[in-house]
Amino acid sequence: MVKKPYLLQQCGEWTAGLLDKGFDRVLIIWDLYPAWREAGVNPCRREDREVIFGALEKAGVATAQIEAQIGLVCIQEELEAWLIADGRALSAVLSTQVHPVRVRNVRNPEQIKNPKKALMRKFKEHTGRPYSDLFHAIKIVRALPDLNRLNRLETFSRFCRKLECVETG
Repeated sequence: MVKKPYLLQQCGEWTAGLLDKGFDRVLIIWDLYPAWREAGVNPCRREDREVIFGALEKAGVATAQIEAQIGLVCIQEELEAWLIADGRALSAVLSTQVHPVRVRNVRNPEQIKNPKKALMRKFKEHTGRPYSDLFHAIKIVRALPDLNRLNRLETFSRFCRKLECVETG
């Protein structure tokens, strides 16, 4: 959970460290369009991949390791697109005993521009407090009753395939 330029620069060292510690698989996940993006800047997956591969090579990660042990998953907008996909989980996190909340499922969350902002609005509206990605994202994930709605998302399905999960969708 760091800003994209820092992630792209440091992912090689972090990945090499994890592989050295015995991890079998490392996934590098980033937002193509982070919330703080500069106006008029059009990010490019190919350019991001080139920077990532350069960082991996610079850190001494062998090409064979890159092909066999490292997966890349680019989320079109932001990770929060996954978090707003299942209204059941959001409802559980936003509800209290005296104030139950029912949040509808978002039909195409990967197409929403700035899903983090949408999540921030939901939290402010229903709790009066701001959304904290470091705290609330984990609560939302833990509140998921199942992965059925997430499995419909292209980037989440790719994430599962890269983890060598059961093929989704």
